[in-house]
Order: sequence, then structure tokens, then C-alpha cells
Amino acid sequence: MDKGIEVIASKLEMKPHPEGGFYKETYRSIGVIPQESISENFSGDRNYCTAIYFLLTSENFSAFHRIKQDEIWHFYDGSPLYVHVITPKGKYTRYVVGIDLNQGELPQLVVPDGCWFASSVKNPGAHSLVGCTVAPGFDFEDFELASRGDLIQEFPEHKEIISKYTRG
Repeated sequence: MDKGIEVIASKLEMKPHPEGGFYKETYRSIGVIPQESISENFSGDRNYCTAIYFLLTSENFSAFHRIKQDEIWHFYDGSPLYVHVITPKGKYTRYVVGIDLNQGELPQLVVPDGCWFASSVKNPGAHSLVGCTVAPGFDFEDFELASRGDLIQEFPEHKEIISKYTRG
């Protein structure tokens, strides 16, 4: 790992994320939403909101996954980040999360619940530091990592992008 990345990951007390990259939970609300007050898709109570730092390098990618909540991405530092989104109806869009508004980059991006999404660093030899906010709060019970074969079977028209951003 690049020394600069090691410093960021160390100073922010980050650990490897199952989808790729590194993360650190920075906020988990004290307040809790009882399971009976949210969708029956959830397996239990959820905090009102959670937030993380997320660090990705150009040597890696965040694999396609989905969660049961909306996820808001916030750009902080480094290279712009591509966020690849496939909606439940099969529409694919590549967004650019960054701060160059003249180039159409978005400092924030909302990925709606139920969408498959992956991310990759735009610039070679670089990193992206972003934040992600989830409400109701994130729980790994709500996380589903895509199977390459299953996702291609569901969306064969996106085989190339799915193959690039899945691990098997």
C-alpha cells in the first residue's frame, strides 16, 4: 500500500471493507427506529442514521453490492470517484463524485435503496476519500455483495461493467 494511503488509513483508524477499500464508521445515532416502524425488509431495529469515511485507491475497486437504504456519497479529497449504478429495472449510469462542477462532477450523490452499485477511482495512481451516510442506519444485515454470474444473468446487457467490478 502507498505510504500516503497508509497515513490516511492510520490517522482515520480505517480498516479493510468487504467490498474493497478501507472504511471507518464515524457516526451511529443513539436513536433507534423499531423494526415494526420500518419496512419488513429489515431484520430488526435500525439506528436513525450512520456515516463512514471510505477510502479507495486506483489499484482497487468497490465491488457491486446493494443495501436496503438510500446511501449519500460526499466527496472529500483526492481523485474524483466513479460510482457505477444499476437500478432494479436495469438502467446503468456512471456518476462522477468530485468537486469540479464545470466538468459535471457531483460533490454529493444519492444512490437509492435497492440499486446495485460499485465505485472506482477516476485517475490512475490516485486515491479517493469520500464519506457515505445511510438512513435508516447501516447494518451488515442489509448488505449484499453481488455474485458476478447472478448479476450478469439478471442484467446481461451490462456484462462488461459487471465483470469489471465484481470479484466472482
